[in-house]
Amino acid sequence: VLLVDLGSDETAAVVSRRLLDAVLEPVEVAGHKLYLTASVGIAMYPRDAQDVPGLLRAAEQAMYAAKAAGRASHCFFDEELNRSSHARVEIEQEFRHALGAGELRLHFQPKVDANSGRLVGAETLVRWQHPKRGLLFSGDFISIAEDAGLIVPMTDAVLHMACKAWQRWRKAGLPEVPLSVNVPGPYFTLPDAIDRVAAFTRSFGVNPQMLTIEITESVLMSDQEGTIECLAALKQHGFRLSLDDFGTGFSSLSYLHRFPIDELKIDRAFVMNMDKGGRDAIIANSIIALGEQFGLDVVAEGVETSAHVRELLLRGCSVHQGYFFSRPVPEDTFMEILRNPAYFETALSV
Repeated sequence: VLLVDLGSDETAAVVSRRLLDAVLEPVEVAGHKLYLTASVGIAMYPRDAQDVPGLLRAAEQAMYAAKAAGRASHCFFDEELNRSSHARVEIEQEFRHALGAGELRLHFQPKVDANSGRLVGAETLVRWQHPKRGLLFSGDFISIAEDAGLIVPMTDAVLHMACKAWQRWRKAGLPEVPLSVNVPGPYFTLPDAIDRVAAFTRSFGVNPQMLTIEITESVLMSDQEGTIECLAALKQHGFRLSLDDFGTGFSSLSYLHRFPIDELKIDRAFVMNMDKGGRDAIIANSIIALGEQFGLDVVAEGVETSAHVRELLLRGCSVHQGYFFSRPVPEDTFMEILRNPAYFETALSV
């Protein structure tokens, strides 16, 4: 919307509020009331741009900032926003290049049976070896991949690298351990999602039972019938399914009843303070009990101290993942762990 003679930011804000209020009015469709929200970005002439195309670009950047702030609100354009936008465009272009240039790397965080010190699996975590900024963690670029529509090719790259690494370990005569790969919601909307995942395991001779697909609660909430069908097909192919960060979102017991989950992961937020008792300990206890009742494996994330290990074992959770045993490590370090069956026994003996 292009408006003239607004006079001030305050007047523009009033107009924005009226537009947002109008959008909030329910719309009736087939006897059902639907409620919509909008986000408004505001750019002012001549402060923010000198022509219509420039104003539109500035308003669009402000709109994305309003969406990021929680939606159903408005946001004014400013120079800081402009700088942030340019920086984001630059890193998005660099990430597109990274996908084709082989700059993504996998690190592996061991899952350990804390009763015996035996390695029982590992989670794969993607990193970006940026040529100028060094090693970037997933939190530095996942949202960029999502916004740029690159999350699917990035997931393909991770699955390819994970299966190829597993094949290398087997050829080297190392123990075969299951790998977990985080697969985002958009991947499950692909009509050929199952075929893509299965193709990676076939290409590298990976037994599907050696690949665990980690999903979040948000995946289960969206298009539940379609998701159930997709997850059931993955199970039929032999893949294991893990529900990550259980208890941090809109957890529901119906998930465990309706979806073919094999594993629950206790979020680190509950593990960190469980040795102090309180609500975190109660929630962790409940997740462990749910896993036992439903016949699911339970993995505790964020295990960082011997107190965490002790409390989890007392509560019946023996598979641990966290800095107490190992940080996520590059492949060569993880291969050393595979070569040494007693690698984690020292940590447990302290």
